[in-house]
Amino acid sequence: MDVTQLPFNRLIGLEPVADDGAFLVSLPDGPQYTNHLGTVHASALLAVAEAGSGAFLLDRFGGASGLVPVVRRLEAKFRRPASGRVSARVAVADEETARWVSDLASRGRVTAAVPVEVVDAAGTVVLSATVEWFIARGDSTAKQGGSATQGNASNAQHRDA
Repeated sequence: MDVTQLPFNRLIGLEPVADDGAFLVSLPDGPQYTNHLGTVHASALLAVAEAGSGAFLLDRFGGASGLVPVVRRLEAKFRRPASGRVSARVAVADEETARWVSDLASRGRVTAAVPVEVVDAAGTVVLSATVEWFIARGDSTAKQGGSATQGNASNAQHRDA
């Protein structure tokens, strides 16, 4: 799965980043992304942060086949006005991602808090965020019949990834 191909992300023009190891997704420079001050709109920056966190998780969970990821919370701090192309990067310790994979394997679900930085064309960090994901295995949610987890899984199709 490629998060840039989700309908909303395609609509806004989100792009995958060449595999240089630093960034996950980008939003190109363009007047359609600006606010009344001529800088990148807050909603555009949040979309880049959310998609970047999703791309990171897809990489760590091997494409996420059979998984149902749902954003539960997004906390952000706008640090500087952004201009030009904006890109997301994520850094999570290997031990933490190993714990997520282990919890998912043993419990069938996990909550993963993914720290994200959005950087503008000048290399300035313009947004710091933490995107909290609830991730469940699709097969485990079906077995729980009527639980809150199943409700989250069935509603996931209405939420973005």
